[in-house]
Amino acid sequence: MQIHSRIADLRAALQGRGQSAGKIAFVPTMGNLHEGHISLMREARAHGDTVVASIFVNRLQFGPNEDFDKYPRTFAADCEKLAAAGVDMLFAPTEADLYPEPQEYLVEPPAIQHLLDGEFRPGHFRGVATVVLKLLNIVQPQVALFGKKDYQQLMVIRNMVRQLALPVDIVGGETVRADDGLALSSRNGYLSADERREAVRLSAELRKIRDAIRAGSTDYAGLERAAVAALDGAGWKTDYVAVRQQANLLPPTAPGQALVVLAASRLGTTRLIDNIEV
Repeated sequence: MQIHSRIADLRAALQGRGQSAGKIAFVPTMGNLHEGHISLMREARAHGDTVVASIFVNRLQFGPNEDFDKYPRTFAADCEKLAAAGVDMLFAPTEADLYPEPQEYLVEPPAIQHLLDGEFRPGHFRGVATVVLKLLNIVQPQVALFGKKDYQQLMVIRNMVRQLALPVDIVGGETVRADDGLALSSRNGYLSADERREAVRLSAELRKIRDAIRAGSTDYAGLERAAVAALDGAGWKTDYVAVRQQANLLPPTAPGQALVVLAASRLGTTRLIDNIEV
């Protein structure tokens, strides 16, 4: 696996492959890789002839009181996992490489950026959209893969790519879970042993809502309130539990719509997100 930190070096390496590079599949990450990331790398191979991954902890998408400085950075272990997964090239820029001057041109997503997670993380999706657009311009893949666990992020990126007419297909990878149902996340490492055992409550509450909707319930507000009460009653601090349309993340308006249940809640000092499609 080749590793490049400079934009010019990565571009030269891709161009050097010429036609043999074939179709490029790209998986951007912030590192501290787990099986969810690696499943995207394996899926990328099915979509492309050359698989490129990136590792970059993007300061632009972190708020002033969030965990940018303590976000886990495990570069050596990440490289071993990527190489074992068959990744061809890794782009691992420093901040000076990716932002050699202040990033004054920013991508401003529409109103979706202020819903759900955006309400509690102002500016987050602006930072995500900006860095993803920049990475797509650098790598110029034909396919890019993102996990469905960050459901709102995936929608923001898909909409950006469509409206800006970027020549890249966005593929959503299914959420990978531990045996007990907890969605894999780099931030799970912040959890204490007791918190890790309790953390499964989040996915369990989402499954309860999904099953109630499948059984015919349309009392979405009541289902949301019950889940928040169950979480907060067990010591969580919940930002939201929401039943939304898959198409636009707005509240349901008619029977038969494809729905998704999303949640964000803090357990101790760790903020966890999850979702489940109905």
